[in-house]
Amino acid sequence: MADTLIIIENKSDWEAYYPSENVVTFEEYLDGSYNTGGEDASNKRAEGKGERLRVINLCRNSSYLSAGYYCSLLAEARGHGVIPSVRTLNDLSKRALYRLELDYMPGLLAKKSPPGETNGALKIVSFFGTTINPEYTELARKLFEHFPCPVLEISLVYDKGWKVDMLKIRSHHSLDDSDETAFANALDEFSLKVWRKRRSKKQFRYDLAILIDEEEKFPPSNKTALKRFIAAGKSLGIDCELITQRDYLRLPEYDGLFIRATTSINHYTYRFAKRAEMEGMVVIDDPTSILRCTNKIYLADLFRNNKVPAPQTELLFKGKPLQIELLEAKLDYPMVLKIPDGAFSVGVEKVSNREALQAVLARLFEKSTLILAQEFLYTEFDWRIGVLNNKPIYACRYYMVRNHWQIYQHGATKTASGNFETLPTFEAPKAVLDAAIRATRPIGNGFYGVDIKEKNGTGYVIEVNDNPSIDSGVEDHYLGDELYKTIFSEFLRRMELRGSKK
Repeated sequence: MADTLIIIENKSDWEAYYPSENVVTFEEYLDGSYNTGGEDASNKRAEGKGERLRVINLCRNSSYLSAGYYCSLLAEARGHGVIPSVRTLNDLSKRALYRLELDYMPGLLAKKSPPGETNGALKIVSFFGTTINPEYTELARKLFEHFPCPVLEISLVYDKGWKVDMLKIRSHHSLDDSDETAFANALDEFSLKVWRKRRSKKQFRYDLAILIDEEEKFPPSNKTALKRFIAAGKSLGIDCELITQRDYLRLPEYDGLFIRATTSINHYTYRFAKRAEMEGMVVIDDPTSILRCTNKIYLADLFRNNKVPAPQTELLFKGKPLQIELLEAKLDYPMVLKIPDGAFSVGVEKVSNREALQAVLARLFEKSTLILAQEFLYTEFDWRIGVLNNKPIYACRYYMVRNHWQIYQHGATKTASGNFETLPTFEAPKAVLDAAIRATRPIGNGFYGVDIKEKNGTGYVIEVNDNPSIDSGVEDHYLGDELYKTIFSEFLRRMELRGSKK
């Protein structure tokens, strides 16, 4: 578990707040004369083994070559996670730099009311991504994800709609009494370990964050499965904690990240994976696997180039004439149309004639420039082979919904799913297991769920999922707790390997 240091320029800068041994001056940090984590941590520093620290830089001045600038620079040189980072300091020092980031942010201010007494100008102060102005909470959080710093002043202007005009790093020393209270509460919430009583001597060997989405309709793991993951981790000496997207800046506290929210490139799950990888953490799903698995266009090309058995697949381009005639010459009806980034059978439709093909394409092309057309292979069930580090660890048969051709059927108000059967991997056909390994090997050595249709003794790979479902009572039906221990044993192996290289 990472420890936390709050760095200030002068002792007097902390007089308004509770004293803490975690608050040190920049001079003390500079010469290493601080003490966190007790005698053991001090001994490790003396032996040159280093320590896992998160640094909150509260120096008054953060301009170029100031004490605050050198504090962040030194923290990064020492391998400490620091907020704000040198990159953030540099980006916020020039309007032209942070404007580039703002241009890519969603229109969080689009629904805000026109100015009243503000005369078209408004200033919001963000404390660790929170603000005392409730209607700007989402804006403060998003800006904190892009420019993480303790206190950020956000200047808004109104020109046919509100927009962010300027961003400015503020010192906590410049706050008035009411803002000091808001700042202290935000700091307390952001870094509870500053105030929390230290744990007893009995410690877990490693700390693992499990990223979940509490609002997700079809999460990769149900609540019981998450509890079983946590129990499996503890049995292996891994302390697990459920986190959400609000905990983005807490990632350096952990040794590993296990993503149990449905992933996508244009999504916070990918940012979490990238950040974890940059921090040197063990991460599943790793960002490369997310990149390669969440787009069916990429998978289709990968299967073709690596001779992975798969249904015949053709690409359709928006606005390209004559492609329907060319498609019909290659594929027979019925055929299946897919948007590249669909999940849980969303964006997957079967068409049986040209009229239906044209209608579905018109609808799907509103969502994507490219659409996949695939030959239709009917089977009573799809195989799902769980693969971890290029080895099969579980096998399931997912049966089609009754009187339907998919394992999921999405209705207006509810979604139906077919039955399942979980088997030991040695009972799965060799052709299916071989196809699963051939499909995942060029992607990586992560944790994948390979969907396969078996026909005439051949396993045809439909897709590879980078964060396959592990639901209690389904995928674990045969192995039980052993499935959870198998997955977390791989986390343990990788964390130990990472530790041995330091």
